[in-house]
Amino acid sequence: MDAQRLEYDKLSPEAHRGLLAVHEALNKSPLGKTLVELVYLRVSQINGCAFCLEMHSAALRAAGVPAAKLDAMAGWRVSGRFDQRERAALAWAEALTDVAATHAPDEAYEPLKAHFSEVEISDLGYAIALMNAFNRLAIGARR
Repeated sequence: MDAQRLEYDKLSPEAHRGLLAVHEALNKSPLGKTLVELVYLRVSQINGCAFCLEMHSAALRAAGVPAAKLDAMAGWRVSGRFDQRERAALAWAEALTDVAATHAPDEAYEPLKAHFSEVEISDLGYAIALMNAFNRLAIGARR
C-alpha cells in the first residue's frame, strides 16, 4: 500500500466542507440511507476505492443489510437479492460513473421514472457525483 500523498481534507478544508454538506443533505434524502449507501458501494467498486469500499460495506452491515447481498453487489444484475428500485439506481450509478463511455443513455434513465420522484432522481445524481468525487480524491491521495 502506498503512503498517503496528502491530506486533501486538511489542505482544502472549505472545499471538503462543501462535499460534506452534500453528504449531510443526502442523509436526509427521501431515497433513504440504505439505498444511498448501496449506490456509494457500487460506485466505489467500479472506481476501485478500497477506503470507501470498507467504509460503505461497514455502514451497510451496521444498517442490517445481509452479508449475502453485499457479497452479490458486483453481480447485482444477475442476483435475485436486489429489488427493481435498487436495480434502477445501480444501473444509473454505473452509467454516470462511466459517463465517458455510456453518455448516460435513456435505457438507464427511463427505468428511474417508474421507481423515483424527480427529487429522488436528482438526489441520486448528486449521490453518484459525490461518491465519484470522494473516490477520486481518496484514490489520488492514496488514502
